[in-house]
Amino acid sequence: MSVTTFFLLLGGLGLFLYGMKLMSEGLEKAAGAKMRGILEFFTKNRFVGMLVGILFTAVVQSSSATTVMVVSFVNSGLMNLLQASGVILGANIGTTVTGQLIAFNLSDIAPLFVISGVVMVMFCKKLNVKKIGEVVLGFGILFMGLSIMGDAMTTIKESPHIVELLKAMKNPFAAIFVGFLITAVLQSSSATVGIIILMASQGLLAFTICPFLVLGCNIGSCVSALLASLGGKKDAKRAAMIHFLFNVIGSAITFAILLVALNPITDTVMHMSGDNPARAVANIHTMMKVFEVLILFPFMGWIVKATYKVVPGSDRTTEDAFELKYIGDGAIIAPTTAVFDSIHEIVHMGKVAIENLKNAMDALCDLNEEKIHEVYGTEKYINFMNHKITDYLVRVNELELPLADGRLLGGLFHVVNDIERIGDHAENLADSAKERMEGQIPLSDKAKGQLQKMMDKVVKILEYSLEMFSNRSHEHMQEILKLEDEIDDMEKHLQRVHVKRLTKNKCTPEAGMIFSDTVSGLERVADHATNIAFAILEPDEGMEEDEEV
Repeated sequence: MSVTTFFLLLGGLGLFLYGMKLMSEGLEKAAGAKMRGILEFFTKNRFVGMLVGILFTAVVQSSSATTVMVVSFVNSGLMNLLQASGVILGANIGTTVTGQLIAFNLSDIAPLFVISGVVMVMFCKKLNVKKIGEVVLGFGILFMGLSIMGDAMTTIKESPHIVELLKAMKNPFAAIFVGFLITAVLQSSSATVGIIILMASQGLLAFTICPFLVLGCNIGSCVSALLASLGGKKDAKRAAMIHFLFNVIGSAITFAILLVALNPITDTVMHMSGDNPARAVANIHTMMKVFEVLILFPFMGWIVKATYKVVPGSDRTTEDAFELKYIGDGAIIAPTTAVFDSIHEIVHMGKVAIENLKNAMDALCDLNEEKIHEVYGTEKYINFMNHKITDYLVRVNELELPLADGRLLGGLFHVVNDIERIGDHAENLADSAKERMEGQIPLSDKAKGQLQKMMDKVVKILEYSLEMFSNRSHEHMQEILKLEDEIDDMEKHLQRVHVKRLTKNKCTPEAGMIFSDTVSGLERVADHATNIAFAILEPDEGMEEDEEV
């Protein structure tokens, strides 16, 4: 083999891998957020989850992307292991779609895809169109890479030594190892299967050895998810292990059947494929995956249980240590779910802040010393979440995100800050409670009732705002606007009432100061609640304002 041929092979492989990456990432950026929502919503049932896994992987063109996303969902507690198993099964079938496309050999029209993609990327202003252009461009580059590799392999066919060496590869175990090794290095089973399809079509590989190479690819495809799970919780590691065990057990069963009936199976598949080696490799890849899913689907519960044996124990926790619920130690498992996990963590932070505010008001009215200490402790936790989530968002901002997620990111920083300020107001209430207790400052039942009534409205607007932010919908917009006006009017009214009480000597100056500060603080909390609700609206405008500042 000449140096020119070798470089052609490497160049073609490079284009092929880059095209696949461009296509996969373009699809994730253009439709990743919507597909992720579908993935989360329809995975409550394992069978439906499998169908969604097939669809998602077929669209994104990467089983690794799907399984890594599933690992991220499990890590954040948004999906349990049994639900994850269904999606992982579907991903294994969906990944065969790439091989089927490659088998069509669209190299002749690849330049048309390339020029179309270039036009969309360079001359279209809409980001979504640009990302779709990247998909089209990646598709074209992929097949141009295949075409270059095919031309190089035509030259290799003229080298009898290399042809004999490749045809001499008849050991099934060696074939499985080679398939595993190449896939583990390339981090893409679709890429390895594409190379096998190309080599089979050029007559460089005997079709009888191809199924064993594909089995190796199946096992090698687990590497991405296993690596991604290393920084996650125990359940994230178990989700990756489900993928690994399914592929190993399924491959072992298929391997045993192939050893017994290799020739009848390969002859039948070749006949079904019209004696087209490329089509035959793609078909046997699909057939093996479908067979493995059908065989193992009823036993996925057992496989899930087996992961607890392989990954024993639970995540270590200490009572004194603060923890995040959804993003854990801040490891970013998948860019596609990073913003999604952040939103869930921010909502959790918001719920903690609301509960702390309620406890602080109770402490102020009832002079409960235990609740005062509880408020101070929770405030430390809120500050911890503020720093950790902000650090996480800074790192997320450096990633290539789905377009919809990228537009939300700027607003998330503001929401975290607003929730942290709500926590500060709870601490201020605890300070007032402590001041009342130490100074034995009285507060009339009527004043307490007025504060509690205002507090009820503030809690309600906070809950509506958090729900609106969490669901990214406009459902409670009118209620929030109405409550905001009512709280503003109430603040003005209570301040006037407070002044009248002072002038009639019905309360002490110290009590009046606490009452006035509390009412003002609650009104500002309502302002923060409105900011949280409207953070989802027109986030681009918010980002533009930041840039101007």
